[in-house]
Amino acid sequence: MLGEERSTLSELAKMTAASQAERTVLEEEFNWLLKEEVHAVLKQLQDILKEASRRFSMPSPGQEGQLKQENFILGSSTMDQVKGVLTLQGEALTQADINIKAAKSSQVMHFAFRDDKQWKLQQIQDARNHVNQALQLLSSHDESYHFKTGAEVNKLMDAVMLQLTRARSRLTTPASMTLPELAASGLMKMFTPPMPGDMIVNFYINLSKLCLTVCQLHVLQPNTTKNFKSAGSSVLHNPGAMFEYNNTKFEVSQVHKVECVVPWLNDTLVFFTISLQLCQQLKDKISVFSSFWNYRAF
Repeated sequence: MLGEERSTLSELAKMTAASQAERTVLEEEFNWLLKEEVHAVLKQLQDILKEASRRFSMPSPGQEGQLKQENFILGSSTMDQVKGVLTLQGEALTQADINIKAAKSSQVMHFAFRDDKQWKLQQIQDARNHVNQALQLLSSHDESYHFKTGAEVNKLMDAVMLQLTRARSRLTTPASMTLPELAASGLMKMFTPPMPGDMIVNFYINLSKLCLTVCQLHVLQPNTTKNFKSAGSSVLHNPGAMFEYNNTKFEVSQVHKVECVVPWLNDTLVFFTISLQLCQQLKDKISVFSSFWNYRAF
């Protein structure tokens, strides 16, 4: 009986020693992760996001301090009522040369930005700002910084991922606007000759595409039999949508959308996806270690 107890105690001692050895190995691996691998991932993230940030402000060849100007042809595979060429310089549309075929007369009207005007694309500006904020978070933890817990790493990854998710969201989710908001937009005052009162235009980014929408309107007469109901906010309004502006009621008669692909916007979206995956993979490694012990704030 005593021999069996000694044997059991011996086995328990061996198991405890093995468990302690395993714990020691895990501690060493986890410390290596905190000291070495975390910084390797942070360096990789910085390199990718610096490249993403650079895409927002490509320099013009041979012209120091000048951003590269790119021309894009607007097109649609289904119609030719709207055509044009847009000039993009970083986050700014510096020129828009647009031909619009009038709904009633089929007359082609030509509009261009006034020479003293350019239109800031807020989506691109916001996305770039979020990327730069993510870079600031990463640079505040350089190679000399010692992470003490996995929770600290997770907190940093969550903050970086939040900025990257917001950056991606700004490019993938255009703002919804009401028709009166579009009619009152400063964009309507950018053109020469001035846009007529029965037309509304809007520019926005959708993924890697720069889009132009043109709404042609007609005035609803006061004695109209239609039940007037103001349309809500939308990215793309439909024919039949009604609204009131400057005490006049309008109905959208035609809507045209044309677009062009901006290759560097596609690049930035790819960089965001890769960076988010790297952040998540590091968080997953932390969680694997944390599942082995609960006494430590992982």
